[in-house]
Parts: sequence; C-alpha cells; structure tokens
Amino acid sequence: MLVRWAVAAGLATAINASPWPPHSARPRHDSPIDAEARQSLPDTQVFEDMFAALRDMQDAYFQHWLGTWPDGIDWTRAVTGTHIAATLRTISNELELGRYNETVGHAVKREDVIPGYFTDLLAYYFGEDAFAIRNQAYDDMLWVVLGWLESIQFVHEHGDLFLSRPKRGSPRKDEAWYGDRWVPAFAHRARIFWELAAKGWDTKLCGGGMVWNPRLMPYKNAITNQLFIAASIGMYLHFPGDTNTSPFNTREQSPRQSTAEWRPHRPVFGRAAQQGHRWLASSGMTNREGLYADGFHVSKGIPGNTRCDERDEMVYTYNQGVILSGLLGLFQTTGDGHYLHEGHTLIQNVIRSTGWDLSNNAPVDDLVRLRPGQLPPWRGLGRAGVLEEACDASGTCSQDAQTFKGIWMHHFATFCSPAALEYLHPNADLDENAAKNIQALHAGDCRSYVSWLRHNAAAALGTRDKKGLFGMWWTAGLLRVTMVNLQLGPDALPLMGDGAVDYRNLGVPRDGVWMRLADDVPALDGSQGQKPLGGPQRVLGARNEGGSGKRDSASRAAARAGDPNLRGRGRTVETQGGGLAVLRALWVVSKHEL
Repeated sequence: MLVRWAVAAGLATAINASPWPPHSARPRHDSPIDAEARQSLPDTQVFEDMFAALRDMQDAYFQHWLGTWPDGIDWTRAVTGTHIAATLRTISNELELGRYNETVGHAVKREDVIPGYFTDLLAYYFGEDAFAIRNQAYDDMLWVVLGWLESIQFVHEHGDLFLSRPKRGSPRKDEAWYGDRWVPAFAHRARIFWELAAKGWDTKLCGGGMVWNPRLMPYKNAITNQLFIAASIGMYLHFPGDTNTSPFNTREQSPRQSTAEWRPHRPVFGRAAQQGHRWLASSGMTNREGLYADGFHVSKGIPGNTRCDERDEMVYTYNQGVILSGLLGLFQTTGDGHYLHEGHTLIQNVIRSTGWDLSNNAPVDDLVRLRPGQLPPWRGLGRAGVLEEACDASGTCSQDAQTFKGIWMHHFATFCSPAALEYLHPNADLDENAAKNIQALHAGDCRSYVSWLRHNAAAALGTRDKKGLFGMWWTAGLLRVTMVNLQLGPDALPLMGDGAVDYRNLGVPRDGVWMRLADDVPALDGSQGQKPLGGPQRVLGARNEGGSGKRDSASRAAARAGDPNLRGRGRTVETQGGGLAVLRALWVVSKHEL
C-alpha cells in the first residue's frame, strides 16, 4: 500500500518509512550537484532554439488581421494559444529577472518581445470562434479553459515582475502592467466554458465521469475526464473571479447572484476536480503497461447495462499528459503526496514505453548498430527513446494527432517545473518539514528525466527544415531517416490489437457503437474543417483541413525530397507547437540540475 507522502515525510525518521517506492524500483538519480560550483546555465542554445520556434511559428502560421492561426482548427488553436502563453511565462521569468540577458541577448535582444507576442494572444482572444466551440464536444470546451487560465497566470507573473523591477523616471508605485486589464476578459471566457463543459458530468452511466460528445453514443474517454480534472483544479487555484454577467451568461440569475457565485477559489471547482480524479482512478482506464487507454463505451449487449465495459485500447500520447497538471494542482490544494507519486509513476511508464532505460539513461536498443533507415522496434509510445504517436512512422497522422506530443510536453513541464511546489494552498495540510521532504523527492525524480528530455529535444530539432519549422516524426530527426532509406520492418509499425479503434486519425466509425444512427449525421470531409463529430473515414482524415490535393502534392514532394516529415499533412502549426513545447520543457525542467 502506498504511504501518504504528507504522513510519511513527517514520520520517516521515526519509522524508517519512505513516501516513495524502494530505491531499487526508482530511476537512478545523478549525484547531488553543488549549486555554487555550477555557475553555468543549462545549454543556453535551448533557450535560443525555443525563442526561434516561437518566432517561426508566429511568422509562418499566425495571421494578425484574422487574429488566429488559420490553418489550425478550433481546439488545436486553443492549444497553440496555450503554448504561446506558457512560453511567454518562461521568457518573462528569465529576461525580466535580469539573470540571463547577456547570455541569451543575441537571441532575444529586447524585453519588449513579451508585449509584442502578448498582443498576438489578445488578437486571438477576438479571433477565437467561441460561438462555434460552444456547440462542440466537451473536450473542445475544456481546451479553451486551460488556454485562458495559462494566459491569466502569465499576466499575473509578468505583472509582478514588471512592478518589482527598477524603472526610469518616477512612475507611480502602483503602476500595473497593461496586460492586467485583460484578465477579466480571459477569466470570463474560462468561466463560461468551464460551466458549459461541466454539463458533461454524468452519473447515469459508469457511476460518473465526463461524456466526450453529447451528439454521439455515450463514450467516456480519458482526455475529457483528464481535462475536466485539470481545468477544475486550475479554476480553483488560478481563477480570479468573474463579475461579467453579459453577454454570455449561462444561468438564469440576477447579476448580483451571478457575481457572488463566481468568486475566486470557489469550492465547487476543487470538489469537481477531486470527484473527477476519484472516478478516473477507479475506472480501469489504464492498460497493462500503466498507460491510459482511450476510453469506455457502454456495451449494449446486456439489457439495461450502465457499466463502462467496452474499452477502446488505442493509446495516444496526450492521454498520458493532461492529468499531470491536474495531479500537481490537487497536491497544491491538499498537500497529499499521493498525487505526485501517481504523476511520477505515469511519467516513468511513458518514458519506458519510448524505449528508454531510466536506470542507465540510454535507449534500450543499440542505435549505433542500426543500418541507415532501419527502425528499432515499437515500444508502445515510441522507439529509440523518442516519444511517438502510432501514426508517425507511416506518416498518417491527422490534425488531431499532430497536436498530441506538444500537449504531453506542456503538461510534463508544468508538473516538473522547479517552481511547481513553491506554492501550496492555505488549506493544504502539510507542515514545513514534510513539504521540504516532498519537494526534494519530486525534484530528484524530475531531474532524472532530463537526459531523456534532451534526447527528445535533439530528435525534434533534427526535423527542422530550412525555415526552422518542425516536423511531426521526431524519431526521423534522430536517426536521419529519409524516404530513400526508410525500412518499415515487421516490428517497426504498431500492431493494432483487438479493441483498438484509432478514431483520432481514421475518423469516428459510422456504426452503432459510436454514432446514433437514427440521427441524420452528415458525412464530414477534410474541406469542412473542425466539426463536432470528428472527421472523414479515411487515412489522413480525422478533422484535416484543406482538400486532398494539397496533401497529395506534399506526399509527392516528400518522395522527391526524401523528407519523411513532408508526408501526409507535412509541417503544420500543430507540429511547430510540438517542437516549441519540447524545447520549453527541456529549458524549464533542466533547471533542476542547477
């Protein structure tokens, strides 16, 4: 039985108990680092590459006059906005504190890059199609909540630094950063979409859990429930309150009642997160490898059945990521170290499933002996120690799947940020000594992941083209795979076992398991863009935008150029977001080595 961190940390000396598994079962940590002897930063090239990835993404894909990334779809745009806000937080923490200006000055020459890119976020606030997303699936709504909560955190942190730094002249002492005036708008949108999404919580089936899409047959999937947990605890911790009762008020209340209801740190948010976590933890959603399968249907073979008993065994990277932010927030709220233990167990399962040995800090396969273009075996979520989607090697990833690895990296960075445990909610039942012990354990395990993270960042950087744009299949960048030498052996491609339905890449099956066939559900093709019910029923189909001609041209160009990352959808704003996210994760998490 797991020992609660909060208890064990306080009693470890007396009973020789550990709030963590035995050392033999844990990854080997590096030797303790003398902070005074380590004056150098983590590889400053990472910071430069991160900023370049941000700049190239906005230059290549963002249209200022539209206030959005037009090649994206509604939910992937929300994720892209989240990447922008998170990266600005990271840049602000470095440059505004004045610690690294000289070191990275040739990459970021002026501190006004932060207001510059913040205006892109402001433009996106108006460019976001909030009305369309209100009519989509519950997971689409929750990406919106997470995005604007991230923006709120950026504004608050940057505003605090803005007030604390010396200013020329004699400005008013209470002068605030101009971004503060936009927090009420961001908060209002986050609140509206949380309230809309919360309607997806259902107790009639499966004993609870979030429904993915009310217009389909009941399906309770990992991502919607993880998003609800992360968004709910994020609202509890970071929502500043909302006094705006129009024009999108979702309840029939007087303005005074609505204003009082949506105050900061409202307990309903915390209760929703804990309830959601209890259901997910007991749902049986994880497979033998300790990874989250995609979700559950309710079998119709038994009259009156209400149990989640038909599991889709498909495994995607993002289903292993979003819960990490939720687990961190639950720890910050309660002080219960079990949440951190759960997060580290999942991270280690993911890393193991990429073919990386944490005890030796190396891939399990001998990459030196590979022939050019030869791929090591598929390990569950990658190969050669690199994170992959099942669709990567074949070049058949949809617009959805192109977004997934960046999502994993974003939430991993949130969970393992050195500053993550500096804040505990006043209600957290944890004394100072116990908190320090848990912080040390957490930091040690996060530090043990850095070598794997550097390996993945190097792989992603290897996919950049001459314009600095990242590809989807990072492993190709590590192994220098080309279309000329690519060898897809029998163990190179994932085998889809019984019960695995890759609906995120191939589209939602038009059958009675997934769709309400009595309804007149229109067929969706790639030219229609984002629709509530998913995408077309062919490879490269799930929610892809643009006609097939553009993709066919890219595939022909890939054959000529030998670049495997030009297949399928090629390089997109979603793949660029993945590259940005892995570089930011490396920069943030590697601070544990200082």
